Formats: sequence, structure tokens, C-alpha cells
Amino acid sequence: MRKICVVVTARPSYSRIKTALRAIDQHPELELQLVVAASALLERYGTAVNYIEKDGFRIAARVFNVLEGENLTAQAKTTGLGILELSTVFERLAPDAVVTIADRFETMATAIAASYMNIPLIHIQGGEVTGNIDEKVRHAITKLADLHLVASDKARERVIRMGENPECVINTGCPSIDLAAEIEDSDGLDFNPFQKYGGVGGEIDLLADYIVVMQHPVTTEYADSRKHIEETLYAIYELQYPTFWFWPNVDAGSDGTSKGIRSFRERYEIEHVHFFKNMEPTDFLKLLKHSRCLIGNSSVGIRECAYLGVPVVNIGSRQNGRSRGPNVIDVSYNRAEIKNAIEDQCLNGYYSSAQVYGRGASGVQIAEVISKWTPKFHKVITF
Repeated sequence: MRKICVVVTARPSYSRIKTALRAIDQHPELELQLVVAASALLERYGTAVNYIEKDGFRIAARVFNVLEGENLTAQAKTTGLGILELSTVFERLAPDAVVTIADRFETMATAIAASYMNIPLIHIQGGEVTGNIDEKVRHAITKLADLHLVASDKARERVIRMGENPECVINTGCPSIDLAAEIEDSDGLDFNPFQKYGGVGGEIDLLADYIVVMQHPVTTEYADSRKHIEETLYAIYELQYPTFWFWPNVDAGSDGTSKGIRSFRERYEIEHVHFFKNMEPTDFLKLLKHSRCLIGNSSVGIRECAYLGVPVVNIGSRQNGRSRGPNVIDVSYNRAEIKNAIEDQCLNGYYSSAQVYGRGASGVQIAEVISKWTPKFHKVITF
């Protein structure tokens, strides 16, 4: 059997790959080697590893490599530590191929370690365009990768234009859309988020209309992260809509985002807001599906919400250039713009499904492509 090592480094990465993990694990010609690393292991970022184990996946290795600080230096050193630790893991597991997911800065460690060890690299979700350091990371990994499983036709075109062999660039769609397809017919919430996930803040009436906020720092604008989040906080405070708010990820600037939230909570009564660190992927998508609107800068607004038709207010530059459906309104870091856009989206209501990133069968297709692919470390460049 062909040994396929998949490295998950953060909570969103698990959502992006869960159905593909399931399909690889169940494929008769593939053996899944799952490595969990970086913030996916840490309690302060939601301990995604707990949900991974609960879903029945066996973890082959854990890599603790996150350096505290939430700044650019810590981000660079976290990547360096990842290269050191993952090299040891790959030597022990001896995989036939390594899979790296999307474009978070930690994924660079996976790509470099595998490439320097002559292990064929499979990259999922390359070829997209955004703001943030993710842009550089994504395209750098494209040049290191040997097989590209992209999520849209436009992404495939971009990867080919970068000189990659068209035969090794396949549009499989995004596995996160598979999860959205699984819950699109759900009728309300079938779980109590307060009992199941705890969190802090006001206890919202689950029968009331609510909104969801998920806003991360932008690494190329990390010094302004506190100012950015305060604009969103004021908009949400003034609207007084019941709100589920999710904690930021580990990117440089998250300390400023977190401090901004804590300081705001100390100054103002925001009993209409409840804060969570994380949720199981399907629970989170159910929460989104039945919300009035998602606010922030997470790619879930661009991907899953497009498929589910959930209105989105996208703030700032983090998702610049990424293909999107009609469900998204883009605004700057300005409380008045944010507030007005939320009100407009809530009045508009749900949109028709936009299948920009797939139709809900990506995981199985990814496993099938990998099983038939002949791994090659030396690739043909088509410049």
C-alpha cells in the first residue's frame, strides 16, 4: 500500500481536509499517516486534535513547534522549528508522499522538509489569490509541489501559468465543501453550543436570529490588528444583534486582536456576544448555515458560505483576489461600513448556492487521484 502522510497544522486545515482524510483512510490502496502539528495541538487555539481523534483518526505523530509571541519573529521561528521536527517524523514514517494543505505559514515547513528529503509533495488548494503572507507561501509551495489538487478552474489556470505540468494540476474542488454538502439540509441546530463548547460571554437565545464573527489578524498589517478588531467590535456593539464570536488564529498580530477583544469587554457590556475558541467542523457549519450573516475575514465566508448561500461581510484585505460568489460584500476597516453592510446582508437574506469551490465530492476524488498518481520527485516544468 502507498503510504500518504498528511500534515494538519491548524484548526481550519482540518476542516479543509477532513473528507479527504476519511477517503484516504478507507481507500484499499492507500495507508493514511496523519501528523498533527503547530496550533492544532494547542488549547488556546481550540485543541483541534481532540476533534480529530473524536472522529476516529489515528495520529501517527504530534509535532509541538509553535513559538509564543504572535509576531513576525515567532512566526518565522515556528516555521523553522517545524522543518526540524517534521524532518525527523518523515524519516521515521518513510511516507511515499506528503500532503500539505492550503497556505498557512506553518505549511511551508511541511513543504520544505518533504522536498529536501526527496519525498514527493502533494499540495491541496494552490493557485488561489489573496492578501496576507499566505500569498507568498501558497505560490512558493506550488513550486515545491509535485502534484497540485486545486479547488477551482481559475486556480488550475494560475498553477499552469506558473510553469507546472498540466497533467499534474487537477481541479478536485475543496474538501470543506463536502462537509457543507453534508449539512445543507440540516433543520436548525441539533446541539447546544454553550453546553458542548463552553466559551465566555452572554448566553444567547438559540431560537433568536444571530450573526457569527470570525476575524483574524492580517500578517502584512499585523501592527494594526488591534485597531482593526476594534472597528468590528464597535459595529457589533452598536447593532446589538445576538452574536457568536470565534477567537483568532495563531498568525502574527493575534495577540493584538485578542487584547483588543479583552479590553473592549472590560469597558463595555456586551452580553449579546458569546466567544468560542473552536467547534467541530460540522457543528460550526450548522451554526453558520442558520445564521443571518458571517462577519470577518475568514476564507469560510468565501468557500463554504458561498455553497450554503450564507450572507457574508468580508472585512479588509485578507481575502483580496480570491474567487467568490454573490453572497459577499467587501468593506474596509470602518465601523460604519461594517455596520451598514451587516444590516444590508441581514435584510437581503440567503443567497442561491454558488459552487465556486466544488459540488461536495472532493475528498473521494482526491483519494482516487492520489491512488492512481505515479509519484515523481523530479518534475517537468513547462516554461
